[in-house]
Amino acid sequence: MARVKHRREPEARPEALPPETRTVGQLVAETLRLYGRRLWVSLAIGLPPAALNLVAVGLSRAQLLVVLPLVGSVLATVSYLAATWVVTGVPARGRPALVAFVVGVIVFVPFPFLVVLYVLPGLAWLALVGLSVPAALVERLGVRDALARGLRLGRVDYVHALGALATLAIVVAATQFLAALLLQDFADNTARAAGFIAGVVISPILFLGAALLYEDQVARARQS
Repeated sequence: MARVKHRREPEARPEALPPETRTVGQLVAETLRLYGRRLWVSLAIGLPPAALNLVAVGLSRAQLLVVLPLVGSVLATVSYLAATWVVTGVPARGRPALVAFVVGVIVFVPFPFLVVLYVLPGLAWLALVGLSVPAALVERLGVRDALARGLRLGRVDYVHALGALATLAIVVAATQFLAALLLQDFADNTARAAGFIAGVVISPILFLGAALLYEDQVARARQS
């Protein structure tokens, strides 16, 4: 008599915690789920960082300290605004988008100089004031009010904000390193290929996660 094989039912996925209690691990998991659901839009978010990676490869440190604050701040802001639109549904257009763009340039200009010292000061800066960019777009604030609002949101649960950005940065950096290892035997210009792939495919994780972090900190601010 043939034995009846019972198909194993897939385990139910645990429900996501609300933003006010979401952990860093769940924020990263939600970022990856959002990335999968909005794949093509997410890849478009990665185009500006990919362009920056192509420009930056081969430049000296002195040249990078000129290019990254000027060009990098603009491209990073564009990706951040697009990610905020994906997460919140608020379109990046009109005066709020222009104000958010100006705020983003202000926020990102110091970042390369802080990263030169060490990566952590740069992330600490973004955790403290980086949420000014989505605040300007979503809450339709002026430049000064957006920067003040971002500072307040960053300080609501600074450990969560810094931990989230650090974890997202580690995920992006580790994946970029693995991409370089995989490509080193198949590409003539590995550095440029790895940089482009990291920008298009991997960097959206950081921007989407930062936009989700904005929702976390807003919910925590309301709760407190």
